[in-house]
Amino acid sequence: MFLTRRRARFPAWRPTRFPAWRRTRPFWAGALLVLAGAEIAAVPLAPVSVLVGLGLGGIAALGIGAALVAAGLFLWFLPHTRHYVGMHAVILSVLSFAVTNLGGFFAGMLLGIAGGAMGFAWTPERPREEPPEQPSQPGEPLGHPPQKALAIGLPFVLLAATALPAPGPPPRAPGPVIAPRTPPTVTTTRFAPDGFTLARVAEVPTAGGPRRAMVLTMRAASLRDYRLRTRDGGGAELALSADELRLGGQVTLYLTRLTGCVQGALCLTFTPDRLPVPPVAPPFVFMTDVTAEQALVTSGTIGADGLVLRPGRSPAPPPAAPPPVAPPPP
Repeated sequence: MFLTRRRARFPAWRPTRFPAWRRTRPFWAGALLVLAGAEIAAVPLAPVSVLVGLGLGGIAALGIGAALVAAGLFLWFLPHTRHYVGMHAVILSVLSFAVTNLGGFFAGMLLGIAGGAMGFAWTPERPREEPPEQPSQPGEPLGHPPQKALAIGLPFVLLAATALPAPGPPPRAPGPVIAPRTPPTVTTTRFAPDGFTLARVAEVPTAGGPRRAMVLTMRAASLRDYRLRTRDGGGAELALSADELRLGGQVTLYLTRLTGCVQGALCLTFTPDRLPVPPVAPPFVFMTDVTAEQALVTSGTIGADGLVLRPGRSPAPPPAAPPPVAPPPP
């Protein structure tokens, strides 16, 4: 009597899956950033006494190197943040020339600039529809490894570590609230969130159908010289103004467009499709000269100083008929 052993079959990672995964993200841009960060951080590695002797240059090299490595990992595992990460990677690479050992003797700086530019310019490919894989034998299960959600806590700004929550289903606007067909226009001279700001892209139900919007969630926010004007058209419009508007109690803003100057210096325009707001913003970040298209806003409390509500623009009344002219006396 002979006993035969059957080999158990488990889903395995196939070599063809790595190229497919690599094509869905700026892989080579992330690889260049990881190499740049490792090169910049590895040059000043030495005993503690030598590192202390190097002073700010050695410590800054470690910080910038870690930030570039983090930027490369963000491009690999969170490719939707490529615009913001690529822009900051280029800035950090240029900054390394002045605050470190010539940017890792030029090599790390050049690799970082190339990787950041490639990540910013990368465009995802449209997925191709492939027929489902057929089992090789009757009753054999298909070998599709389960997809896993990856959450990484990495330094997002120079020498500042922020924890990024695991990606989940995108938040949606409240069910019973329907945004107008045309979002109102909001302007403010200073927009200052309180605490960390989390940002995502979601679909907002509007009177004209779902529309993509940037969702900003924060603990509280203050807006100076707040001005809001509706743009529905076809009827009377409203204008709301306040010297200062204070929002509190878990504030959520749904914006289809955001233009302003970060820290009053770097002026950018954020949209859901081209350059979305970064997923995490530190507490000290504020914006000036802000113009936004606000689809919805929710908050627990609202406080305002100098609040004024008035008609914005209404249809012009018909011209009055001229008074009758009396005939001259005979």
